[in-house]
Amino acid sequence: MPLQAPGSQLQAHAKLQISRFAPLCTKSSCLLVCRPRKKKQKQDAYLQQVGDKKLKGQLKHTELLYREANKTAARVNQWLAPADAGFTETQGIEETWQIKQQQIVSAVEQGAARKAFDLSLPELGPYSIAYSRNGRHMVLGGEKGHLAVMEWQTGHLTCEVQVKETTRDVTFLHNELFFAAAQKKYVYIYDKRGLEVHCLRDHIAPEVLDFLPHHFLLTSIGEQGVLTYQDTSTGQIVAQHRTRLGPCDVMRQNPFNAVMCCGHANGSVTMWTPNITTPVVKMLCHRGAVKALAVDPTGHHLVTAGVDRQVKVWDIRTFKPLHAYFANSPATSLDISQRGILAVSQGRRLQLWRDCLSSKATSPYLTHMCELGGVRNLRFCPYEDVLGVGTAGGVSSLLVPGAGEPNFDSFVANPYQARKERQEQEVVQLLDKLQPDTIMLDPEQIGKVLKEPVEVAQQRRDAEAAANAARSAAQRAKADEKSKMKGRNKPTRRQKKKQMNIIEDKKPIIQAKIQEEERARKEIAQEAKRQRLETVPRALHRLYQ
Repeated sequence: MPLQAPGSQLQAHAKLQISRFAPLCTKSSCLLVCRPRKKKQKQDAYLQQVGDKKLKGQLKHTELLYREANKTAARVNQWLAPADAGFTETQGIEETWQIKQQQIVSAVEQGAARKAFDLSLPELGPYSIAYSRNGRHMVLGGEKGHLAVMEWQTGHLTCEVQVKETTRDVTFLHNELFFAAAQKKYVYIYDKRGLEVHCLRDHIAPEVLDFLPHHFLLTSIGEQGVLTYQDTSTGQIVAQHRTRLGPCDVMRQNPFNAVMCCGHANGSVTMWTPNITTPVVKMLCHRGAVKALAVDPTGHHLVTAGVDRQVKVWDIRTFKPLHAYFANSPATSLDISQRGILAVSQGRRLQLWRDCLSSKATSPYLTHMCELGGVRNLRFCPYEDVLGVGTAGGVSSLLVPGAGEPNFDSFVANPYQARKERQEQEVVQLLDKLQPDTIMLDPEQIGKVLKEPVEVAQQRRDAEAAANAARSAAQRAKADEKSKMKGRNKPTRRQKKKQMNIIEDKKPIIQAKIQEEERARKEIAQEAKRQRLETVPRALHRLYQ
């Protein structure tokens, strides 16, 4: 066997491998084409043409800052995950109000489809509902005494209690651990286990409840027409205002400035603050009784409904009507979502209007017919495209695309907060609690400089001038009493004169003093002359002239 040089077998094997694939590369229809790889151009390749070293270094540093800023923005975008609110859209001549709830539920994902449900409770209704601030829990109260709190997304029942007394309204307090119920005589507060914690006897015969989260104030109004504010952190009654307009069962808060809006039987809407005993605003909105009202989250628009079968939109900044909608029957409940969708109920019929506040809409966004009975009240769930409906036969949850705010602030309301986060947020809310005196129509006035009226400023200047004149006179009288001594031009004397805040004009005073002395001297001379003339005969008077 002939000897072979080292590596000859590997070379032969390599030639064999090349010969196997050679026919593939010789065909004209070959799909594998060997091309040289191009070098990727650097982002700062243009800097090679810059000759100035200082300018080149500055440009490199600027490029580095741009790359770091882009990376940081990408990470922030991934953390915050901003989302846009989606709406239901149609094609062609089809209208969105023709779409039924069943079609929406079948079109969305399975997790969102579970948010639409019906709770049939025909024996204990009609029901009033309310959501917690983060939208995770729902409290429902039947008129026949049925109270319950549940995590509505998972269907977990937190507590359930039968108070065996008429219940007109329910609301959460600062979080889902406590809720208040307006019962036949008084307002009662319950905890998450359904145990009665407090009985608020100052709220007599309440009809409607509401809670101001930034001020920790529970408000109520009822048959006696007395609006009551009570601090839930201290238990003190902050204010009780008599509206003097009869019983009232319509009340909602303005989320922008925490002013309470009440609708009355004479067709007027009054706005109240706890620090003023009379309404800050009184508007005549309808020709009949006001049945429902709602305020949008921005605090710019007020929507009212009356027995005159009109739904009016008002601009709160100017207190003027923008437009009105006419209905076949009076609306019984209103609510506005975080994205400005208006929900209107008329018996069993439910209509939702989009972009209807700043401009007048021609047709509703969605419609629905409640199968559980007439609607008692409506509430949009925060941060969810869900509308809760309390009816005579139970509670319904409807899907409304585009109703909720897609991006939430975890420092304000976190739907996914744990127990530790909830405890910390409660402490922060108590530390950031606002005083009732800060509630006003324009909260932006807090912190601004109060401009003084012209009359008051003139009076203040006159008082200052009089005080300066009195002080100057006192100092001069004191200086005149002292005997003149040496050292009048000492540095200490000069410093005291410089520190005086009064600008003294001594020349007129000196002239007046000289004139007074001259007048006194003349009077003394005339008196002496008169006395001398009395001692001589009358014939000799001419000699003394």
